[in-house]
Parts: sequence; C-alpha cells; structure tokens
Amino acid sequence: MPAPLASIAATLPATVPFTGPETLERERGKRFVARIGANESALGPSPLARAAMQWAMRGTAHGAMQGAMHGAIQPGPDGLTCSRYGDPENALLKAALAARHDVDAQNLVIDAGIDALLGLTVRLLLEPGGCAVSSLGAYPTFAYHVIGHGARLHAVPYRDTCEDPEALACAACEQDASLVYLSNPDNPMGTCVTATQIEHLLELLPENCTLLLDEAYVDYLAASPNPPIDIADPRLIRYRTFSKAWGLAGLRIGYAIAHSDTAAAFDRVRNHFAVNTLAQTAALASLQDATWLAQVRQETAVGRLRIESLAQRCNLTSVPSSTNFVTVDLGSRSRAERVLAFLADASVFVRKPQATPLDRYVRIGIGTPAEMDYLESAFPDALGQADASLQS
Repeated sequence: MPAPLASIAATLPATVPFTGPETLERERGKRFVARIGANESALGPSPLARAAMQWAMRGTAHGAMQGAMHGAIQPGPDGLTCSRYGDPENALLKAALAARHDVDAQNLVIDAGIDALLGLTVRLLLEPGGCAVSSLGAYPTFAYHVIGHGARLHAVPYRDTCEDPEALACAACEQDASLVYLSNPDNPMGTCVTATQIEHLLELLPENCTLLLDEAYVDYLAASPNPPIDIADPRLIRYRTFSKAWGLAGLRIGYAIAHSDTAAAFDRVRNHFAVNTLAQTAALASLQDATWLAQVRQETAVGRLRIESLAQRCNLTSVPSSTNFVTVDLGSRSRAERVLAFLADASVFVRKPQATPLDRYVRIGIGTPAEMDYLESAFPDALGQADASLQS
C-alpha cells in the first residue's frame, strides 16, 4: 500500500504546469531542431558570467563570489566550490542588487527562480481556503501553487490581448482576495499594461490584499512599464529573474523586492540553501557586465521582427511583444492546435495558451539564428498541413 496522501494533496491532479521539451523528445525518440517554446534566452549567459562559473569550478566558494563581484579571476584549490554549500544569506548578491535597484539589502529575497518565490509567497500570505485572483490563461505556476496550498483561484478574462488590472481589482474586492497576481510584461501574450493602470489597481485593492507583480521579462526593455520601485508599500511584491534576459534559466535564480518586514518573513519558510554557489556566482557576475543587456535587447528586437515578418508572409497577425517571444493569431483553437502538432512533427518546439479566447494563438520564442532559419522553413509547411487537415 502506498503512503496515504495528505488531504489537500489527495485532491490534486498528478500533473505539473508544463510538459518539458525533454519529455516530448523522449516520447518522440528524437531531439527538437528548434527549441523555441520555453522562453529561454538564445544568447545564454554573459561572457563575464561564463568566465566566473568556470573559475568557480576551480576555486573556493568565497573566492568565486568575490571574484565575480570584482570581475577578476584568481586560482584556488580545485573542486572546492561544489563540495561546499552556497551562502544561505546570498549576501554579496543582495548587496549588488540593492545597489542596482537603489534599495536596502533587507528589501530583497533571493531564491531558486520566480516559481519558487511565488510558492513561498502563497505559503506566507494566503490561508488554506482563502482566495487569490489572476487572469484566465495567465502564467499557470501561480495557480499551481494556490491550488496546491488548498486555496481558491478566481480568474478574470483578458481584455483583448492584455491583462485587465481594473477587472483584477474588482474581482479582488468581490472575492475578498488576499493575493492578486499580474505579470507585466505578460506571459503568454507578451503585452504590457501601463504604470498608471498598475497604480490604479493598487489603489482599488482591499486593505489586506497584496499585489504580486511578476517582472520576469522587464529586463528586455530599456525602460520599465511598471511604476518606480517603492519598498515602503507593503501591498506590493515585485519579482525578477535571471532566467530570461540574463540567460541563466538552468541555474534557477530569481529575487523579490518587497517591504523589509515582508522580505524578512520569507526566512520563516524558504529553503536557505536553495540557491547554489554557481547560480549566485553567475548572477553576481552578470550584474557586472554593463554591455550585455544592451546586446540582448538589440538581438531580441531583431528576433521579434523575424517572427512578425514570418507571420505577415503567412497572412497571419502577430501581437506586438515586449518580451523574447511573439504570439501569432491562428484564428481558432483547432487551427492553432494542428499547427502546433505539425511543427512538433517537424522538430519545432513551441507552446500555446490553453484558455479561451487566448487558445487561438501560438507563442513562438526567439531562438538562435539557426533555429530561426529552421522555423522560417518549417512554419509555412506546418500551416499548410494544418489547413489541409481541417478541410479534409
């Protein structure tokens, strides 16, 4: 007999929010030629981060962090970094992020990516049986954490291709919600709402409700679409990541910016050794690379234009994007699903939103030049096959 599950876990589906490309490759028995569905960076880590990680594997943990901080590489005893735990306080990285965002280190929480931070936030601020509000079709990991905590998620529709801050605020009041989740720029649509809309949302929230502002893609923009950082407001927690523009998705590291009392509360529930030394070293070195983000933004803009041009050549409409992906309108869910399937047959991995009416779109990420070349050759054929199958 298996061990009996706790009451909440027993009611949950045995699934995860995403099916990984590796799982699909194992099912297919072959690799994807273009892996452009997980919003990963095609450019990877900055040169400084690559060098710091290589050095960290040769030096002591403390020396690696100090070297990453100062952009220097010094030799050390072989193999010690990965045999020792990373700094559970993430002190050097906190100091660098505090300087970058003009806040105090006590306003920062560092953990294994935004997904982990959202899970911790739900544990901290949402009672089992309580309510959280999000958009219907928004990033699914937040819903995963809410339901897994034994709480209730209330979802409101998008307005066209954007999240609807006013509708989120109204729902929070009607449902007496403790949390509201909003990503800006948005995933899966790539769109933005304005700073004024977010400020108005905060004004309308119930007294004991906290806005979780996911800024995972904000580094792709030279100017943030969100309000200036205000760590004095306890109703707002902001989330950033090194997974996207910084190219460190495989290392799992992100951070939250919050009121000092809220940030301190995370120590009650977080895994204090969740962020390994290599992740801390790479993130710290990335922040020292002053030119890397400018290059990433420039090449990402070129990639977006390639996808938009491809959609136009195929007589399709794309949604203007502020991220490293573009959503393309296929007109119907059935057409989008078939295009997705035929692209997979052609070894192209992309994803699509699942909730109506967003389910008529396909989300295409920016890949390497070789992946983009392959996409441009495979997409028209997949579209033609999908249309032929719908007509038969």
